[in-house]
Amino acid sequence: MAVPASLVILPIGILFLFSGLIVNIFQAFFFVLVRPLSKNMYRRINKVIAELLWLELIWLIDWWAAIEVEVHTDAETFRLLGKEHALVISNHRSDIDWLVGWVLAQRSGCLGSSLAIIKNEAKFLPIIGWSMWFCDYVFLERNWAKDESILKSGFQRLEDFPMPFWLALFVEGTRFTQQKLAVAQHYATARGLPVPKNVLIPRTKGFVSAVSHMRSFVPAIYDCTVAIPTNQSPPTLLRMFGGKPSVVKVQIRRHLMHEIPETEDGMAQWCRDVFVTKDALLEKYFTKGKFTDLEHQKINRPKKSLIVVTCWSCLVVYGIVKLIQWSSLLSSWQGITYFGAFLVLVTFTMQILIQSSESERSTPVGLPSQDPMRQAFIQNYAENQIFDSTS
Repeated sequence: MAVPASLVILPIGILFLFSGLIVNIFQAFFFVLVRPLSKNMYRRINKVIAELLWLELIWLIDWWAAIEVEVHTDAETFRLLGKEHALVISNHRSDIDWLVGWVLAQRSGCLGSSLAIIKNEAKFLPIIGWSMWFCDYVFLERNWAKDESILKSGFQRLEDFPMPFWLALFVEGTRFTQQKLAVAQHYATARGLPVPKNVLIPRTKGFVSAVSHMRSFVPAIYDCTVAIPTNQSPPTLLRMFGGKPSVVKVQIRRHLMHEIPETEDGMAQWCRDVFVTKDALLEKYFTKGKFTDLEHQKINRPKKSLIVVTCWSCLVVYGIVKLIQWSSLLSSWQGITYFGAFLVLVTFTMQILIQSSESERSTPVGLPSQDPMRQAFIQNYAENQIFDSTS
């Protein structure tokens, strides 16, 4: 049942802040003491610890907002999910696509080893960004001169990863909006490329780098297409906090890495062709209501995230009650002031996290073709063919 998001952000924020700090402290402890001795042992331990935090977000999707993730793929691909290293590429349709990916990873048993390439600012996000840093996420500067070496180093670190991992690349470089689509269409027309209707033009430098460096130890690419039914509002973190249910459809096609062209131009063209196919699939869905011919695979709703959140809630409530009793925090105006300041801090932290997930609003639709803002954005398409998964 939907509730005002403002009523639940504070209690969920308190839970997330306390549990997240505990998780971050344990991650830092093992990073300092275990990683220098055995990187693989650290990664196995960190996988378990990180999931204790990330499962809280899975709980938000599964049990609080009751968002249904429909997975469409063939039986063989479904069987292999979570059993092999994979490079995951997807269109970027909503503010919570990364959480949808986490749901799929959790169902496949590799939530704690699901990684992504994201913008550098994300590692400074309270709790969640710090946790990602400890998990070997790759953080980009959005400057190819720097990012080329950052990517190479990041891919090399994954060569000896001791368990199946997913590395997510949102190669469109930003979330889909009508404003950004208008710019992409103008760019495609000017360059003689297929004009998209439902996706943005992929920025292929990062994809080419990933395939070039990981071809030897990653056997497959998971080509995901995300669709949101037109009769509902796109899911957001704010709508999730409000307990508003929705449906997200995901098609997964598995491509063998050795079948991808070996030249840089060939890899880039393969990626562009994949997005032309995605565009056609989405156009068919939005106009005719048919999403895919692939089988709908049931992924159910495990109770693990519910158990984790229940345990964290009991621990946090017990800790807060004991702290108040021990310190007599609410017995003086000074204590009340401190407590009020803490609640403000929690609210502010949650506001930062929510805003960081929201779609950026760029070039307005309807700008004339010679508008300087549009031209600058188009120039960025041509020169900055890199990507991230959080913008």
